[in-house]
Amino acid sequence: ETLETLIRQAENYTSILFCNTYRNMALEAAASIQEFFTDVGLYLFGADVNHEEFVNRFFDSLFPLVYNHLINPGVTDSSLEYSECIRMARRDVNPFGNIPKRIMGQMGRSLLPSRTFLQALNLGIEVINTTDYVHFSKECSRALLRMQYCPHCQGLTLSKPCMGYCLNVVRGCLAHMAELNPHWHAYIRSLEELSDAMHGTYDIEHVLLNFHLLVNDAVIQAHLNGQKLSEQASRVRNQPEQERDPPGMVAHACRRIA
Repeated sequence: ETLETLIRQAENYTSILFCNTYRNMALEAAASIQEFFTDVGLYLFGADVNHEEFVNRFFDSLFPLVYNHLINPGVTDSSLEYSECIRMARRDVNPFGNIPKRIMGQMGRSLLPSRTFLQALNLGIEVINTTDYVHFSKECSRALLRMQYCPHCQGLTLSKPCMGYCLNVVRGCLAHMAELNPHWHAYIRSLEELSDAMHGTYDIEHVLLNFHLLVNDAVIQAHLNGQKLSEQASRVRNQPEQERDPPGMVAHACRRIA
């Protein structure tokens, strides 16, 4: 629940950035923002998704909006072919500099430990549930009930324990449970180490709640380099078709980029 709340908060921050600062792009960006944070949640909760792929998808979808609204706002072609061409050109012209790679690194180093931590917690819950409902024989149930009335067993350590009785009950009824003890302590130590590794620069809260700031930096960088990006896009447009990947529809659309 904490992570779900964190993801929703980070998504809201990113949406507010576009609503307040890039209002003309906000409506078109909404679906990409939602998809990105859905993928973050799926990854955290164990789905087979790749963090590099969904970061790339987000910036691929962002570039046509930035190009059309900030770099080349006079464009009149709003066809799917045109937008697809701009989207596919993003990785070639690199409009956002190293920011997508920075985000990939941060996401990888923060999401993976959190994902592992969640999986480990779920395992611990299973173990606790299993040991919580261990069935004892009628004799052991009665003996354990009687043992609860031993003052020493209730934490009154100054009282003399019912040593013989308690030890016999433990040996006879709980010996198999003691086998869990070293493994459980090793599990707890591992959780503590993993928890320590989740703090600092790559703390998931820090990474997610600052995502919108890096997105803003990326948009600003593309805007400032608008002239250069237009020239690069024009070169992509004029490449021979056989050098395109893939050719056909996208190559045809690229010729129309101004």
